[in-house]
Amino acid sequence: MPAPITDEQNRLDREALLDTAERLFYARGIQAVGMDEIRAASGLPLKRIYRFFSAKEDLVVAMLKRRDQRWRGNLAAHVEQVPDPRERVLAIFDWLSGWFAEPGFRGCAWINAYGEFGPSSKAVLAEVRAHKQAFRDQIAVWVHATGLPVTEPVFLLAEGAIVTAGISGDPAPARHARAAVATLLATL
Repeated sequence: MPAPITDEQNRLDREALLDTAERLFYARGIQAVGMDEIRAASGLPLKRIYRFFSAKEDLVVAMLKRRDQRWRGNLAAHVEQVPDPRERVLAIFDWLSGWFAEPGFRGCAWINAYGEFGPSSKAVLAEVRAHKQAFRDQIAVWVHATGLPVTEPVFLLAEGAIVTAGISGDPAPARHARAAVATLLATL
């Protein structure tokens, strides 16, 4: 009889599974990647995968939740190094520019998931909305420190840059959005 699987092994296997799913889903699209492909790429048997996530939708939601924590954490680490509040807001766009220029950049994982599932998955829709709200709230904290009432324009320029860069494959929208926000901050 095989030895029981430890909690640590479960944690490691779950993380490896999420890494595999995120890589494949982001690169190729959620609908285009089947569970057999995830099984083959992760090296985990389907039975074990389904013990972690009873449905592909559950795997997608877990992957998006984990990506949200990492994505917003990386953004915060970059932005919060900047001491001046106005420059901190502009640093959002500097970080976006670097992200857009990364190899394999394929736009916003949450917009992509929404595009594939739309309202057909309440769980995915809820996770997409939670990420967008958390991103907006994160921007609001940085904008609030400037004393200027420009949270919505900054958020919309960031979102627009993300979508445009994802579609065009060009990191320039971050630079253009940064210039617009710099002008906005200077005129108020």
